Amino acid sequence: MTSGQPLPRSQEPTLTIAEVVERTGLSHDTLRYYEKAGLIERVGRTTGNQRRYEMADLAWLEFLIRLRETGMSIADMQRFAQLRARGDATVPERLAMLREHRADLADRIRSLRRNAAALDDKIDHYERLLTDSEFGQPGTDDDA
Repeated sequence: MTSGQPLPRSQEPTLTIAEVVERTGLSHDTLRYYEKAGLIERVGRTTGNQRRYEMADLAWLEFLIRLRETGMSIADMQRFAQLRARGDATVPERLAMLREHRADLADRIRSLRRNAAALDDKIDHYERLLTDSEFGQPGTDDDA
């Protein structure tokens, strides 16, 4: 996509910014920020200068949302977007970035599971206290 002039559009239907907001859950401001930050290529415009998103733009935005929700930094998302814009020659670099991100995510998931198990143990402990004794008796609670 280019800057300034309206772009020639494909024959597939396009979406307004309001439609993209509704489909993605991103705000108008976030969409504009993503464009300004280089996360998405400059979006096509109508002759009235209204943004018009193609389905490919929507698919890319949905992938960016996944990257963000899995903890990828904006800087890394920008790097990934820059590589993507350079074409197929950057596939090995993009693959390496995604593999590293996936490994980091797997580490965080393992950590969250350990933390959830510790919470489950504490919940079980308190439930036993409630059913096995009269609650609130001094010395029966072990919060260690």
